[in-house]
Amino acid sequence: MTAVALHDWGAHALGAAYQAHELSPLEVTQAVLDHIERWEPVLHASYLLRPELALAQARASAVRWQRNRPLGPLDGVPVTIKDNIATQGDPTPLGTAATELIPATRNAPAAERLREAGAVMVCKTTMPDYGMLSSGLSTFHALARNPWDLSKTPGGSSAGAGAAAAAGYGPLHLGTDIGGSLRLPAGWCGIFSLKPSLGRVPIDPPYTGRAAGPMTRTVADAALMMQVLSLPDVRDSMSLPYQPIAWSQFDQGMGRLRGLRIGLLMDAGCGLPVEPQVRAAVEAAARLFEQAGALVEPMAAFMTPAMLSGMDHSWRLRSHIDLAALAPEKKALVLPYIRQWADSAAGLSGPQAFNAFSQFHATRLAAVRACQPYDYLLSPTSPMPAFAAELPSPTNDFEQPLEHIGFTVPFNMSEQPAASINCGYTDTGLPIGLQIVGQRFDDLGVLQISHAFERLRGPQRTWPRPPTA
Repeated sequence: MTAVALHDWGAHALGAAYQAHELSPLEVTQAVLDHIERWEPVLHASYLLRPELALAQARASAVRWQRNRPLGPLDGVPVTIKDNIATQGDPTPLGTAATELIPATRNAPAAERLREAGAVMVCKTTMPDYGMLSSGLSTFHALARNPWDLSKTPGGSSAGAGAAAAAGYGPLHLGTDIGGSLRLPAGWCGIFSLKPSLGRVPIDPPYTGRAAGPMTRTVADAALMMQVLSLPDVRDSMSLPYQPIAWSQFDQGMGRLRGLRIGLLMDAGCGLPVEPQVRAAVEAAARLFEQAGALVEPMAAFMTPAMLSGMDHSWRLRSHIDLAALAPEKKALVLPYIRQWADSAAGLSGPQAFNAFSQFHATRLAAVRACQPYDYLLSPTSPMPAFAAELPSPTNDFEQPLEHIGFTVPFNMSEQPAASINCGYTDTGLPIGLQIVGQRFDDLGVLQISHAFERLRGPQRTWPRPPTA
């Protein structure tokens, strides 16, 4: 065997060891649970951490492997699932104390596919109120923190998932994204995540721009998850027709780099400016692509402040309507920052609301037009590294809450696949995310180019370890 701790093993390696009867899902799950126990008092990444249930799943998987009848390559592999992805029999609090804790009657599509594949759910993961923050600040969950620096946020809204992946809560983590909620925590936690093309991974309920996707330490493990997550489910009225994509060919990107047309976007056109250390790391990544034979061309900004502001105000109005439907005592439990943000839309007129909503489509058109000349696009995942854990947003201003999502949100609206992968570290050791975007439906291509970058970027720093007692 190897000296690598079991909680650090990737999904591919675990599957091979199970098949060879060199490891049991039971010992792996126990090792992951022991590791979580060391981290959780300071990290607060987990929700519904129930060791006895995880171990029961692992025992069942161990029997299947002993009989050489696994349910698939993920059988017995530890996985975490975000709070807002329903799991049968469990409440779905959506990160807020205002939610009635009613058990879900069935699994959401992605959770159902993982269950059918035999993956072991070691826990669910934390998120901010209603998923409306890029931080781990929640009125229901304890404050999630970043394992690279506990004073910093892991990002959000897939806050616990990002922290769990970086901290080693097993190899596989499932999150969601409507404006950057997979990629932002991936960038700030130094992991990999793919926001698939809209409809590639069925979700329930579907919503404009909303996607579920993998959060892992490696591209290989994300590709393995996509084999399962992309299976069809009739509940998603916006899902794509199922395609038997060759996800196992994620490792064929190096041979594709020569001659690829790649756009380099260093100005989002809105929001906060890119900080110097982030800029330097992303530009260094672009040079690696050039050295490998790709044709990298600077891109002009295509987003505008009006686009970002319009989407912001449309989301405010939606949240204002949702909160207005709550009983007053329930609404009072929602994070004050969210209440202020939502209620600021109370005075929007009909024309103002229509103009705000129209910016979703304007953003879509602008993104598709800007990306048309290129095979792929590179950009920072966010303009800055992780900020203070206690803050709801980098600006800490509910009137300007989305100034950090200018690079991520357009590709939710354009339905294009977009990944975040680590491309460097700040002087203080915080990870820096590189966003890699493909044309619509080219999810496999984004994985291939991301895996090629894994090889180009060289060795990474050692993953964080839990603080000693």
